Amino acid sequence: MGPIFTLADFLDMLRRRVGVISAVIIAGCFGSLIWAMTTPHMYQSAEVIQIEQPQISDELARSTVESSAARRLQLIEQQLMAHDNLVKVINQFNLYGGDTETGITEKVALLRQAITITGVAAVREGFADDGAISILTISAEMDSAENAQAIAHLFADQTRALATSQRQMQTTETLAFFEEQEKNLLAEIATLEASLAEFRSANDISVEGSLDFSRSELGSLNDALLTLDREIITAELARENLDRSGNTRAATIKREEEELDRLLASLSTQRQLLLDRRAALSASIETRPEVERTLAEFERRTTQLQDRLEVIATRRSEAEVGFTLENAARGERFTTLEEARVPEQPISMSRKKRMLLGVVAATGLGLMLAFLLELRRPVIRTARQMQRETGLLPVVSIPETRSPKERKGIAKLWQDRSEAGLQGRAARQARHPANK
Repeated sequence: MGPIFTLADFLDMLRRRVGVISAVIIAGCFGSLIWAMTTPHMYQSAEVIQIEQPQISDELARSTVESSAARRLQLIEQQLMAHDNLVKVINQFNLYGGDTETGITEKVALLRQAITITGVAAVREGFADDGAISILTISAEMDSAENAQAIAHLFADQTRALATSQRQMQTTETLAFFEEQEKNLLAEIATLEASLAEFRSANDISVEGSLDFSRSELGSLNDALLTLDREIITAELARENLDRSGNTRAATIKREEEELDRLLASLSTQRQLLLDRRAALSASIETRPEVERTLAEFERRTTQLQDRLEVIATRRSEAEVGFTLENAARGERFTTLEEARVPEQPISMSRKKRMLLGVVAATGLGLMLAFLLELRRPVIRTARQMQRETGLLPVVSIPETRSPKERKGIAKLWQDRSEAGLQGRAARQARHPANK
């Protein structure tokens, strides 16, 4: 059963609960005054950075920094908001120095909330989103206008420095990587060529040849051996056919025998050499397929390394171009479009608004408390409420009678004032009977 249905009920509640409502409003006013006087003003300063695209087209000179600006700015923001960096800023500007109860972790959290880094995406080219950023805004909210401007400018400087350092480091590491790769490939190719030369020397193929050449040489050796065999046979026959009948002198026969012996020895030596060469060629021909496979493997490996070296050399050249662009500051640049200024007006609520808001809140709280007290004791106080709640019209309404008690303080002053007003009204009516 709710006690407030009409304006008369509401006014009656105000009359009966005026003390509670007044106490809450007065307390709220004092609280609002303390809140307004103790809460510091907040100032905001922002620095705007424009991200310029490379001055030289990527079609002519491509940069080796391929990651999107949004991704790189995210990494920069993480570095700026790192705990150690924020501690340095707090110590540099003595932020939150008056608050001795706040620890360094809480101060870092407060500074992290006070710094805002916002990027505006560049206009898309077509339907693809390349992650390009055109404008970067760094803002700081502080209880001092000078601190807000200084911290916003400091974080903007750190952002520019980190962006430049990040791009230069990436191009430097890229160039160093490809130079190291090229150096390793050249060393590997040199090692492979040395192994190939050693293999050729071990298999007696230092001069380029083929299986057909070896076979033709083997045929030539066979022909030479056949010729030597014929000569040996001829020399042996000549030695056997020497005239030993006595018609020829013995000295002549001996000299001819010695000449034929020397010829036979020479022919035998040549024949042995040719036999050794033929044996070597025969063995070489037998192992030639395996040698050919090994040579093919060497050639295939050499071709692969040469192809890789060509690719690495091309990329190293591109990395050198990107490194030159970054060192000459012709790549992506961060320029200050609007420098942070000392704010003239705070962004926080004024003290008057805080006071007014506190009074309004205290008034609402007092009315709510009075209504809750009425709900706590839902008593029928008037004949009108009796008829509304039960449907019965009272015949007689007996007013509530209380023994008069002496009032004190503000209540007594209010009572005396009311009685004086009633007496003055009665006197005026007595002087002017026509107004009755």
